[in-house]
This record gives sequence, structure tokens and C-alpha cells, in this order.
Amino acid sequence: MKKHIVTALLIVLNWNVIVFAQNKQNATPVKAIIDLNTIEDDRVKVVMIPQKTTKEEIIFQIPKTVPGTYSADNYGRYIDELKAFDTNKKELKVEKTDDNTWKISNAKTLSQIVYFVNDTYDTETGRGFGKEEIFSPAGSNILKGKNFMLNNHCFIGYFDGNPDVKYSVTINHPSDLVGSTSLNDADKSPTIDVFNVERYFDLTDNPIMYCKSNSETFTFDGMEILFSVYSPNGVHTAKSLLPDLEKMMRAQKTFLGPINDNKKYTVLLYLSESNKRDAKGYGALEHHTCTSVVFPEEMPADMLGKQIIDVVSHEFFHIVTPLSIHSKEIQYFDYNNPKMSEHLWMYEGVTEYFANLFQINQGLIDQDEFYQRMLGKISNASRFDDTMSFTEMSKNVLVKPYKDQYLNVYEKGALIGMCIDIIIREKSNGERGILDLMKKLSKEYGVNKPFNDDELFAKITSLTYPEVGQFLITHVSGTTPIDYELYFTKMGVGKGKNSVPANPFLKEQTPYIKVNPATKEIAVATNLELNDFFKNLDIKPDDIILAINNVNYNLDNIYEMVMESQNWNQDDAISVKIKRDGKEQTINGKVKLTMEEIDAYKLIDESKAKLNQAWLKG
Repeated sequence: MKKHIVTALLIVLNWNVIVFAQNKQNATPVKAIIDLNTIEDDRVKVVMIPQKTTKEEIIFQIPKTVPGTYSADNYGRYIDELKAFDTNKKELKVEKTDDNTWKISNAKTLSQIVYFVNDTYDTETGRGFGKEEIFSPAGSNILKGKNFMLNNHCFIGYFDGNPDVKYSVTINHPSDLVGSTSLNDADKSPTIDVFNVERYFDLTDNPIMYCKSNSETFTFDGMEILFSVYSPNGVHTAKSLLPDLEKMMRAQKTFLGPINDNKKYTVLLYLSESNKRDAKGYGALEHHTCTSVVFPEEMPADMLGKQIIDVVSHEFFHIVTPLSIHSKEIQYFDYNNPKMSEHLWMYEGVTEYFANLFQINQGLIDQDEFYQRMLGKISNASRFDDTMSFTEMSKNVLVKPYKDQYLNVYEKGALIGMCIDIIIREKSNGERGILDLMKKLSKEYGVNKPFNDDELFAKITSLTYPEVGQFLITHVSGTTPIDYELYFTKMGVGKGKNSVPANPFLKEQTPYIKVNPATKEIAVATNLELNDFFKNLDIKPDDIILAINNVNYNLDNIYEMVMESQNWNQDDAISVKIKRDGKEQTINGKVKLTMEEIDAYKLIDESKAKLNQAWLKG
């Protein structure tokens, strides 16, 4: 008996020693030092100090992919001259085994690794996203003395496949460049920032943008929102763009109600110079408490404001899913051998649906606009494989043929969300909708409690109605296309016609303008009868358009000209500078837009008006 007691005591003592050693190791963070002061060959130097190990060999990795991108990007391609050193500053043997992985020998003596990071914005052409180019909001910028966009997965890696350890990151930066992030700076120095996090995910989830101060803040419903803008030529300011952003985010918070308890949210807006080697992957990427956004600087302020509303509203709604409601594949994300979840219909689709629904709910758009957006999504979804299982596509989205269907998550995915919303509204007599479902799921799971992929449909059915479960089995995991007319009819909505102004520069898909590649000049086409816009201003075929409302246009910014025309209203004052027969002249007049009939959805069954209002305004 004594022998057994002594043995047991030794086991307990030995276990306590092991646990103490593990706790001590976990208490010592991985350290990273990023130097933004000394830029070498347009590269940033990074020093990483790992936790101590008893292993002979250690693996260092930079992510292959990160949450929210759904693509294999291989961020390790941008790492140069990686070297490892022991405690005596002697170089250790390093073997690079793939784009993102380095094997370091004699790891017991490893003191630090040192490497240089190239930025991704310099390499972008805008033609390779989803292929060899990284989506700009997930990329990086290194512009000495002006701007650093630090998506931390581009700069900092992890060891031995274990990202779930503490990190302490020190960033040395010029005193006139301010770092904007939702992370808390533990150092009050104007030239040193220190960020301490519980795990690697907290770094990848919190980008940091350094630039000269151009930010605004506001607080609403207990959440502080920081809006930071980098505009290389000072074209746009956070102050000038804030009203659109604030109006939109206040409306979102009102729509959502008490579904999340974030205390801080950051919007980082990087405006690129599209005519230079700069970011060209326009859009946004979501995080728990942040959205990173990239758009061209030359975009007019009103158009930029509208784009911010559309893309940031989508990303902000990700605080619901997948950030608060997600599967184990996302909670325990494998950065270099990712296993994807089946439920992109919810993560992206429901999020996109909310980004449109809240705007009609909060009076930012009218019913015609909302219906037209849904009609557009039906049209866009028809270009994809409508018989492919959405769950199968989601689970295999990184490989062909499934990845070619990814963009359908924003089209059919949103329509799936709409149909579920309609079923719940109909079955509950308008009292509940999909937002109620998402609130219940958020309460059931939350940020730190993931679900099993194969259990979600059953959980949703138990929280709603059997009809919702049958819809999911038939149309989401199944291969049966959705009859959208059936669901619109439930809300009293049917097809009709709307009269809308046509784009003054387009007749359906045929342009009224042409471009001379040699001179980049925009001229009026000669192969079409001109519309009311040109006739009213007495602009003739072959006239060269030099400027509109004092903004010069040519091939380089023709897209901006066409998009700006979307903001024109009937009888707006307009000034067009043209060149006719070699002579310049300015024509002042009013905008006359040709009206065209388009397919539209309308409320056609007044007996469903109350239910319809509950759907759109409830």
C-alpha cells in the first residue's frame, strides 16, 4: 500500500511539474518586432522570438490562407532572406519546404528568426485576384514615411502548427504616422506600439494601418467606431466621408439590436492611386471588430460614400456570422491546411441579405430599390450552376470546379437567406424573421462556442419550423433550384414594370461613346441614334468629350465618368466641355435622361400588405 501511495505521489508531483512547465511556457508569449523606420529595398524587417522548445527541429509558417478570403494565397511568397540565430547569434540551418514553411534545425538553441517582408500592393494588376494575386483588403502596403497597411498575417507567422499561444508585437514607427486598429496599445510612446494578444488569430483578426492622422470617431449604443482614411493626395478625408458611414452604422446597430457587445469597431479605408503600382483589388474584408476597405482615390465623394455603405454594411454584419455563429472549421482555423465549412450560405449569403434588408428596414432605400436588388441577384445567380449543392460547394470552395462558383454566395446565398426569412415570416404571421433566428443562434453558440457542421440544419429547424429544415435539405444541401416566384408570392409580391432613367452613355449593352487608344480621348459614337441626353445638349457624333462639370475625362478614368452619371437626375444643371472640328467649347444646359421600362417586383396582392410590411419593416 505504501509503495502504491509513493508511486501515486510521484506521478502527481511529476504531473504538477509538467503542468507548471507548460503553463510557464504558455505564459511566455511569442514576440515579434516590426521596424517601420528602416525600410530596405521597399521591405520591412521583422524579428521573431519564439517560445523555448526542447525539440531538435521547429517549423515556422506564414499562412497559406486566412479566414474570410476563401482562396489559397500563399503569403509566404512575400518573405525574403529568412535566417535563424542561436543565443550566440550564430546562424542555424534553415530549410524552406514550401512557399509558407521553413524548417529550423537545432531548435533548442533558437533565439530568434529574422526576415524581410515585401508588400503585395506593388505587385497587383487587378487581373489576377482569386488566382495569383492577393485581394487587396487582405494584403499589405509598404510606403516609407507615408503608409503601412499591416494585415498581420502578411508579416507575422507561427511555430509548429500552433497558433493558439500568446503574442506580444512591438512596432517601431515614425512619430508622425498614427496606427489605427481595434487592438489596445500597451505602450504610450509616440514611436513605439505594443500589442499583446491571447492567440495568433487575434493578430490576423486585427489589421493596423499607419498613416498621417486622418481619422474620426463616434459612439453609438455603447460602441466606439474609429474611421481612419489614407488618401495619398488628400482628395478625401475621414471628416468628409463620415456622415455616410455614421448614418449607415447607426442604422445597422438599430436594425440588429442587442446582438453583439463589441466596445470598439474600426473601419480602415485605404484609397489607392489606380494609375500607379498600387492596390487594385477593390472591396472589403471583415473581422470581429474591424473592416479593411480599399477603393480608388479618384472615385467621386458621393460615389465613394455609396460604395462605403454597400461594402462596409456587408462586412459589419459579419459580427453576426461567422464571427458570432460559426463552425469548428472556423474556430480552429488551420492557416496552412484549411478545412472549409459547409455553410457559406449563412456566413456570406445571410450577411449579404442583411446588408440589403437593413437598408429598406431603416429607410435608406425604398421598396422598389430593394426588390430591384433581389431581382438583380436572381439574374446574377442564373450565371452559376444552379444544381450544385451549396454545402458541397462551400466545403470544397478552394478547389475546382467549386471555387469557380464562389461568387454565387453573394447572389444565391443572399436569396437563400431571403427565402428562409419569408418562410419564418409566413409561419409566424409576421412576428419573426431570419434576424430572430440569428439572434437565437448567437445566444446558443457565440464567439467561443462553435457548432458541428453536420448539426446546424437540425438546430435551425428546432428554432424555427419544419418547413425551414425541408428548404435547407432540398435547396441548400440538395440540388433542386429554388422557385423564387413562389416565395415572393407569399409576401404578395409579383412581377411588374418600372420606368427608370437609362444610363446616358449606354443603350442596353452598347455604348454611345468610343475611345481613341492613341490619344485616350473619349468621343461620341457614330453608329447609334443619340439619346435625349446628347440631343438636348446638341452634342453630335464624333464630338470629343473633354470634361463634365469641370472634371477632366479620358480613357484612364472613363469608368468614373460612366459611374458618376448614375448620380444625375432629370433637369440637373450640367456643363460639358467638348472639342468639335479641332475647336474647344463648353456647353451648359440641363440633364435629360431617356426613360426605359424594366422588369420589377411590386406589391400586387393587397391582402398580403401587412405581412409584406412585417417582412420589410418588422
